[in-house]
Amino acid sequence: MIKVLVAGLIGTVAGVVAMIIVIVLAGTTTSGASSVGIGALPLSTAALSSGPASTPTSTPTSTPPPDTGGGSTGGSTGGASGNVDNGKTIFTGSAGCGGCHALAAAGTSGAVGPALDDLAGDAGKAGEPLDAFIKSSIVDPGAFVASGYPDGVMPTNFGTTLSASDINDLVAFISSAQK
Repeated sequence: MIKVLVAGLIGTVAGVVAMIIVIVLAGTTTSGASSVGIGALPLSTAALSSGPASTPTSTPTSTPPPDTGGGSTGGSTGGASGNVDNGKTIFTGSAGCGGCHALAAAGTSGAVGPALDDLAGDAGKAGEPLDAFIKSSIVDPGAFVASGYPDGVMPTNFGTTLSASDINDLVAFISSAQK
């Protein structure tokens, strides 16, 4: 029990530190940011190795998806009702998913959590359709823990810190990126 609590605490602290580093390197804050994120980060692997990036002078490139009236913002090839492009922005930016998870479509190589390129097997083991599995993994990460990874490392508050729209966009993006 103590090991799980310590692992959870370490994971939470590591996540907070990673988010602070991303915000500092981006040269911006989250004050006044909408639920669609703070925009694309002006970072590359070269910028990370050579020091802080310069502060962008333009406004963030992320804009809320248009209201199409049907509840879906379109753009998904995986069947989820969300905006794939906004999901990628959230994955690589404001939610910080790429800091812990590898996903080729996002260009991320995090190794704290499982790679997300091929989730069909785990969805089957969990007895859920792929999109439902991805969503439950975001909002209740302890419901199914990938083999080889400890429970309690992934933050459990994404269901309250991300809007329903942002979660749907993340699901659409991750679903569309499956092999």
